[in-house]
Amino acid sequence: MPTLPWTTPNKPAPGVTQAYVMSSKFELRSLLDVPRFFLKSMGAWNQVRKAPGCFGASLIAQPAKRTFFTLSAWEDRGALYTYAKTQPHQGIMNGLRSTMRRSTFTFWEVPIDQLPITWDDAKRRLAEKETEDTAAAASGTQS
Repeated sequence: MPTLPWTTPNKPAPGVTQAYVMSSKFELRSLLDVPRFFLKSMGAWNQVRKAPGCFGASLIAQPAKRTFFTLSAWEDRGALYTYAKTQPHQGIMNGLRSTMRRSTFTFWEVPIDQLPITWDDAKRRLAEKETEDTAAAASGTQS
């Protein structure tokens, strides 16, 4: 399963002009963690497809590289955080934390007419965030 294509659980309400976007990259410590992460991530995927305020989502799995990417667009920050704090997502993320080598998250807003977000844009933003985080760690500051 390399990519789950963009799915649109909810259409923006009339008058909504912006979407809050989140992209993440999860790097696992071991290939042995991949099957468990993959299976658990499907529970989160099923949840996001029904989540209130979710305008779209996509996933990329690179099991051989121990890397997984998410991309989603939301009505606002509150809708994203409500999803993240709701079961099963919250339990999945807490349960998988020990399998992570590194996690990167980036957030931005886009006009509704720019949905769906491209993976090229999301990966560029994630790479910029990783560079920023690395520089902050090297200088002893947090971003």
